[in-house]
Order: sequence, then structure tokens, then C-alpha cells
Amino acid sequence: MRFRWIWLSLFVAMAVLAAYYAGYRRGIRVGSERAVAAVSRVGAPPGGESDRVRPRGVTPVSISHGDAVPLMARDLTMPLDGVKQSDILDTFNQGRSGGRRHEATDIMAPRGAPVRAIGDGTIKKLFFSKAGGNTIYEFDPQGVYCYYYAHLDRYAEGLQEGMTVKNGDVIGYVGSTGDADANAPHLHFAIFKLGPDKKWWQGEAVNPYPVLSALARAR
Repeated sequence: MRFRWIWLSLFVAMAVLAAYYAGYRRGIRVGSERAVAAVSRVGAPPGGESDRVRPRGVTPVSISHGDAVPLMARDLTMPLDGVKQSDILDTFNQGRSGGRRHEATDIMAPRGAPVRAIGDGTIKKLFFSKAGGNTIYEFDPQGVYCYYYAHLDRYAEGLQEGMTVKNGDVIGYVGSTGDADANAPHLHFAIFKLGPDKKWWQGEAVNPYPVLSALARAR
């Protein structure tokens, strides 16, 4: 009986050590991924959706859990009219060509539907890319977040870089420019947390799904 107890104690001790070691290794791996992702954000302007330069095989780290709460505390507006919560799907981690991650939420809508500024801010960049088509990069007033709108059919009349916009202002119209399916017009919406240099093509991807879902639920 005494030997059986000794063997049982040894087994439990080994199991605890194994669990500790696994957690330790996981912490190293996550820390390494964050460090590499931070370095990878230094690059040239993107060609469109999630085209920021990164080392091959590196998956960017989502910081949505840390940013969803402060974003939802802001005075924000759903960027499309008439959207229900069931219309919004969490597609942030879906794969895309070239090993990219989607890093955005697609909201299906009729071609030509007005796209509204999700919050107050400044139109930092109007950019056409092969992937994103007609895109808008909007910086929030504090320069903390960038709101990204892509595949637009066209911009709102008179929209210019440097222009200040208000929550709910029409800034563009739904389309399928870029690499979007011509038969499936939609708004590709993304959020980036800007780095210290405040460059429109750099930033850490934030999952917009919790924010958009909350806005749709509040309608």
C-alpha cells in the first residue's frame, strides 16, 4: 500500500511539472510572436487588404480583447444603414491568398448603399489598391485608431484627404472594386491601432466584430 502511495505521488508531481512546462513554453511562443509581429509592421504602404509587409509565415497578433471595450465606449455609428446583428459575421481570422489573414469584417449590402463614418475623425488617406479597390483610411481624433473602408464603388462627393468628418457622415458607397466578387458588393471594414509614427499603412489589427455586433444590437 505504501509503495502504491509513493508511485501515485510521483505521478501527480510529474503531471504538475508537465503542465507548468507547457504553460511556460506557450508563454515564450506567444511573446515571440508578439515581438516578431511588432517588427513586421515596419514596411511599405499596403496594396490593399492586410497587405502590410511581414516576414513569411508570421501571423499578426489580434489585440481585439484589449481594445473592444474602449472602442465600444465611444460614440460610434454603424457604417451601414439597416444592418441587423445576424448580418455580421466574425471573419477576422479567415484565410486569404498569399497566407494572409482577413483581419476585417465584411458586411453585405446593395451596391451604392451609403457608407457612413463610424466615428468622428479625419480622412487621412484615399487610396486605390488592386486588392481593396477604392479605400478610405480615417484616423480618430486622438490618433489612436484607424478605421478602414474598402471595395467602395465611389467616394462621397467632395471627400478629400485632411477633411474632418463627423459620426454618421456619408463618406462613400458600397461596391465591389478591387478583388471583391462583382456579384457580391459589400463593405470591407477594419480597425487598426496606430503605432507611434501614425502612418496610415501601419498598425496592429483589431477585430471589429465585437464593436459592429454591439452597434447592430443597439439599433
